[in-house]
Amino acid sequence: MSVDPHFQRVALIGFGLIGGSIARAAKLQGIAGEIVTTARSEKTRARVLELGIVDEVVATNAEAVKDADLVILCIPVGACGPVAHEIAAHLKPGAIISDVGSVKGAVVKDMAPHLPRNVHFVPAHPVAGTEHSGPDSGFAELFINRWCILTPPDGTDPDATAHLRAFWAAMGAKVEVMTPDHHDLVLAITSHLPHLIAYTIVGTADELQQVTESEVIKFSAGGFRDFTRIAASDPTMWRDVFLANKDAVLEMLGTFTEDLAKLTRAIRRGDGEALFEHFTRTRAIRRGIVEIGQDSAAPDFGRRHGQLDKKTG
Repeated sequence: MSVDPHFQRVALIGFGLIGGSIARAAKLQGIAGEIVTTARSEKTRARVLELGIVDEVVATNAEAVKDADLVILCIPVGACGPVAHEIAAHLKPGAIISDVGSVKGAVVKDMAPHLPRNVHFVPAHPVAGTEHSGPDSGFAELFINRWCILTPPDGTDPDATAHLRAFWAAMGAKVEVMTPDHHDLVLAITSHLPHLIAYTIVGTADELQQVTESEVIKFSAGGFRDFTRIAASDPTMWRDVFLANKDAVLEMLGTFTEDLAKLTRAIRRGDGEALFEHFTRTRAIRRGIVEIGQDSAAPDFGRRHGQLDKKTG
């Protein structure tokens, strides 16, 4: 039996890439009767009003959540606890409260104690994003064929989880449900550690005295450019992610360091067979990601190029 994805009133606290994309997608799919939002800065609120994407822009979080059936915190994970405390007394009985943070254990720990018993708390993590942020960065298609992971705490009403699942699915997402702790372990290796490595590699390149900044930019190869894209992610968001999920990140970082040491020894010893075996195994993982539609197999990663003029004469 299908579940109706529609909510009469949706409140978005924060309006950057994720909040803006939710608003655009929900409007396009007709799954929100009305959308109200707020943002910390007056400049952002004014811009959202200019964009005309939502039905109402208000100045405070308390105003935003009034009478909302669905409240989504689209803010850095470090701010979720204080905001939950701020809005608790203003939540509509029976409302579903969610978020979009990349860490779930800390969000549950920080938010749950503040929320009243007559609402449903269903944390969520849409595994989607770009290097851009701000109210103009969102687009309705962001979640299509991307995972959204729901992590309802023990005792959560299954109907509330099903309703939120249907909402995300209507915006094009593939939805999975798992425990907060398992989410944090999985994402530590698939998302958090890659970001940490990218920040490190780009920082190292920037600090090399033997290579000028202009050379780093001018001669950047495809792999390095991919790292710079990841390292361009929002600093506030990723600072909070690493601090909130430090145990899982440190565990995965330890495993990564051991594997890196093995490759270091193979290079030092000239062990080409070990290197080839490792690279073959990792290549298969990339192909698996492409096969399930998580990335494109387009030549040169889909980058656009100018046309070469045919030489005549």
